[in-house]
Amino acid sequence: MSALRRKLGDEYQVVSTSASGGGLPPPRASPRGKRQRFVDKNGRCNVQHGNLGGETSRYLSDLFTTLVDLKWRWNLFIFILTYTVAWLFMASMWWVIAYMRGDLNKAHDDSYTPCVANVYNFPSAFLFFIETEATIGYGYRYITDKCPEGIILFLFQSILGSIVDAFLIGCMFIKMSQPKKRAETLMFSEHAAISMRDGKLTLMFRVGNLRNSHMVSAQIRCKLLKSRQTPEGEFLPLDQLELDVGFSTGADQLFLVSPLTICHVIDAKSPFYDLSQRSMQTEQFEIVVILEGIVETTGMTCQARTSYTEDEVLWGHRFFPVISLEEGFFKVDYSQFHATFEVPTPPYSVKEQEEMLLMSSPLIAPAVSNSKERNNSVECLDGLDEVGTKLPSKLQKITGREDFPKKLLRMSSTTSEKAYSMGDLPMKLQRISSVPGNSEEKLVSKTTKMMSDPISQSVADLPPKLQKLSGGGRMEGNLPPKLRKMNSDRFT
Repeated sequence: MSALRRKLGDEYQVVSTSASGGGLPPPRASPRGKRQRFVDKNGRCNVQHGNLGGETSRYLSDLFTTLVDLKWRWNLFIFILTYTVAWLFMASMWWVIAYMRGDLNKAHDDSYTPCVANVYNFPSAFLFFIETEATIGYGYRYITDKCPEGIILFLFQSILGSIVDAFLIGCMFIKMSQPKKRAETLMFSEHAAISMRDGKLTLMFRVGNLRNSHMVSAQIRCKLLKSRQTPEGEFLPLDQLELDVGFSTGADQLFLVSPLTICHVIDAKSPFYDLSQRSMQTEQFEIVVILEGIVETTGMTCQARTSYTEDEVLWGHRFFPVISLEEGFFKVDYSQFHATFEVPTPPYSVKEQEEMLLMSSPLIAPAVSNSKERNNSVECLDGLDEVGTKLPSKLQKITGREDFPKKLLRMSSTTSEKAYSMGDLPMKLQRISSVPGNSEEKLVSKTTKMMSDPISQSVADLPPKLQKLSGGGRMEGNLPPKLRKMNSDRFT
C-alpha cells in the first residue's frame, strides 16, 4: 500500500492511496494515443475554415478587423508595404508635375520660377514629399505660387496621408493593446480532479491571477464537448453541454485575487451523472473552461481559455493548499498550484451510489405533505391500538411484540389513504393478520364507531328545535318523502 506525503500549512500527513481507488488501479494515460483537442491548453481553438468559395470577400468588407486578427509578421509587412507604396506614388506625382512643366531642365536657372523650388530629379521630388508629409520643413524646397496643380496635389497628399496614418497606426495600436496578452498571466491547473466535497462527488479545477491588478466582473463558464447520437440517428461530433459551476448560486462570479478552486457538483442534472472511475477509461470528452473579465488597467474585456480531456481528469484527487498566513499578509505559493494528492473517493458514479443506497435502505413510509392529514393518520392509528392488543397469545408470541400490528399499519400507510389495508403487507404477515377474531371486520367496526362518536356529539350540540327534528340521532326520518328519496338516490 503506497502512501503520499502532503503538506497542509506546517504539518505533514500521510494519506492512504489504496482507499481512493476501491481496488482499481490509479488513473493513467490512455493508450489510445495523442488526443485531438478542440481547444489547446493555451486557449487556441483548433478550427480551420475551408472551402469558403466566394465568401472570402466578407473579410475585405471588414478590413480593419481582418488586419487586427492577422499575425504580427503580416501586420508589419502590410504596414511597411503601405507606407512605401504611398510614398513612392506621391513622390512620382511631384516628379511628373516637374517633368511636364519642364522644371527639371531649368532647375538651375535663377530667372525661372519652377513649381517646386530645387526639385530637378526623382530623389529631390521624393525628399520634398517626405519633408511635406513629415512636416520637417527644411526650407530648401517649397511650392511657389506659379503652380496651381502643385497646390491641389499638396491638399490631396495631406488628406491621403492622414487617412493612411489613422488606419495603420490605429490598427497597430489596437493590436498591441489587445487583452490577449493579459490572459497569459491567468493560470489554469494542468489537471482537473474528481473527489468528495461536502458529501457530494465534485469535479474541481483551479484558476489563478499572477498580476496584482484585478479582473473586474470576472466570470467563469464550462462546456462539455462530447460526441453523441440522437434517437433519430443523427451524429453530433461536438455536442456542447453546459456544466454548472455555480450559476444558480452566483459562485461563477469570481473575486480573483488569490487562486480559487472551481467546483462542479455531479448530481442528477450533471452530464457526468453516469461517470465512474472505470467508465472514464473508455469515455472520450473534453471540458472547455472560459474565464472572462474586464482588465482593470485598460477597461477592455479579456477572455482566457483552456481545456481538459478525459486523460487530464484525475479521479480521487484533491489540490494542495497554496495560501498561508504570514506576518501581516497572505502568501500564495505558486509552486504547489498544479500539485494534487490522492484522497479516499468511491469509484462509483453518482447514479450507482444512489441505486445502492436505495437497495440498502429499509422500507420507510413516505412523508405526509399535509399536516392536517398527518394528524388524522396519527389519531386513527391511536384508535386502533386496542385492536392490536386483542390478538391471541399465540400470535403475540409469534410477532414478538404486542404493538406489532400498530407498527405494521404505520409502515403500510400512505399520504393518500385514511383506511389501512392489510393487502399491501407481505404474504406471511397477511396470514398472521387473517386469524379469526382479528379480521378486518373488527377494524372496520372500531373505525366506524370512532367516526360515529363525533357525529353524535355534533347532533347533541344542535339547538333544541333542530334536535327535535333530528330525533336525537338521524334527521332523515322526519324529512318529507321527496327529500328522503333524493337523499337515498344520492348515497346509493
